[in-house]
Amino acid sequence: MNLPDLKKYREDFIAAGVNVPLQVIPSGGLLKVLPAPDNQQTGWPWTEETDPEVYRTNNNWPKLTIVTPSYNQGRFIEQTIRSILLQNYPNLEYIVIDGGSNDETVSILEKYAPWISYYRSARDNGQGQAINLGFSLASGDFYAWINSDDYYLKDVFQEVIQLFTRSKAKFVYGYGLNYRETTQQFDVSKVLPSLDFFLKIPNLVQPSSFWSATIHQPIWERLHCALDFELWLRLVKGQKRKLIKKPLSVANIHDTAKTSDAKMKMKWDEDEKLMWSDEGHGAVPHWGKVNFINRIRTKIYRSLGLI
Repeated sequence: MNLPDLKKYREDFIAAGVNVPLQVIPSGGLLKVLPAPDNQQTGWPWTEETDPEVYRTNNNWPKLTIVTPSYNQGRFIEQTIRSILLQNYPNLEYIVIDGGSNDETVSILEKYAPWISYYRSARDNGQGQAINLGFSLASGDFYAWINSDDYYLKDVFQEVIQLFTRSKAKFVYGYGLNYRETTQQFDVSKVLPSLDFFLKIPNLVQPSSFWSATIHQPIWERLHCALDFELWLRLVKGQKRKLIKKPLSVANIHDTAKTSDAKMKMKWDEDEKLMWSDEGHGAVPHWGKVNFINRIRTKIYRSLGLI
């Protein structure tokens, strides 16, 4: 598996004039200073914010780095940006790497530029490279990435970082919501507690996952769709993790999303073959046994009302 050197990406940014470490985001009551949204929606994250007072309990909040890879999701990205900024987290580094969008994305990034640590809009080699480029600039104690058509729920950063600090976990994850455009309805993606034995069964909700910078690894850029699933196989195994049993994020399910676009099926199939090839993680021994045990585990958790 040929993974990129994030130090090389960082050196390229520095050579191009980017100053590191990046500036943290101004915090505290951002709702009154952020530009008005382009729509007339109300509620989170349009007319609501996390109360800055919740952070008064600690004067030394760890730095949190959030990376957003982006390409032609202009109708969603403002929601993504506001859901990050309006957490009012007092030590936030926010990086957006856009692949050269030709929709309204760039104008929205320019609109929120004073509250973004760094953004660029230029052609890249896809989502995986965009994520790696973003994290090559990161200087946070904890990391997460969220795509430009997803968004965080209210008060999430405070709860996640408090759990990291209290538990000394290296990976914190939660449930997620899916918002289906066609029906305008939400449904919940609940996850079972993550165990090493079951990591090869997709389970974790990507935008509801956070991790310590000390365990970070690059994305495998050859993959098109299963970027997060493959990363968890390397990142999570053997690490102490904690589950928050409630939704932390919302994924917008729309026709052009990778998870629902029929044209992406071939890419998903290619990713699966590559992941379990000798170049990737190799064949899975006793695959049927692992799946069978996981089905039994799921039934037990459901019968006990745990998911």
